[in-house]
Amino acid sequence: MEWSAQSVGLGVTRRDVLFAAMSLLISPAPLAVAARGDVMEQIEQDFGKRNPKAPQALSHFAFLIGRFKCQAKLKSPDGNWQMFNATWNGRFILDGYAIADEFAMTGSAGELVVLGMNVRTYDAAKRVWSIKWLNALSGIWTDLGSEEFGGVKITDNSISYSFKEPVAAQAYTRATYKAISPEHFTWLGEKSDDGKSWTDFMVVECHRTRE
Repeated sequence: MEWSAQSVGLGVTRRDVLFAAMSLLISPAPLAVAARGDVMEQIEQDFGKRNPKAPQALSHFAFLIGRFKCQAKLKSPDGNWQMFNATWNGRFILDGYAIADEFAMTGSAGELVVLGMNVRTYDAAKRVWSIKWLNALSGIWTDLGSEEFGGVKITDNSISYSFKEPVAAQAYTRATYKAISPEHFTWLGEKSDDGKSWTDFMVVECHRTRE
C-alpha cells in the first residue's frame, strides 16, 4: 500500500521512501581507527565490542557502533529534494560475532516513515559478507551486498555494494558509505535501470551523539 502525496504532505509515496531506505544498509574504517580515547571507551561500554574470535573483517563496519542523529534527503520524481530527520544506532550482538544497526526516519510532522534494522556478519571461510535488512513496518527481510552483484567493496574510506530491487521502480540500488570519521559518516544511495549508469536518489548525513 502506498501513501499518497497529499496524505503525507511530502510529495513522495511510501514505497519511494521505504525502498530508498532499504538499501541502507547497509559500510569502512575499523572502530579502533575511527574512535579513540574516551569515545572508544564509551562505545565499548554501551554498545559492546567485537569478540576476539570473530572475523577481523567485521571491524570494517564498526564505525556504525554508537548513536547517530541524521538528516536525510530524498529526491522526489519532480527532481526536488525532500528532507527527513533520522537516527542510526548500532551495536555488537551475539557475543560480538555480529553487528546490528537500526535506522528510523520521520517526516516533518514527526510521523514514522521508515523503521528497520541491518544485521551484518562475515563468513571467514568463504570470505563473503552476509548482510540483511529487516523492514520492521512490513516484516520483510532483504539480502544486501550479494556476490551476484559484486559483493561488498571496501576502500580506504568507503564501502559500497549493489543489489537488485525486489519491488522499487529502479532495477538496481547501490549503497555507499563515505566521508567516515570518528564523529560522522555519509550514506549515499544511487539507482540504476541497467547496473551501469547511476543516479543519486538519497543522501543521509549522520553525526555521532552522546545523548
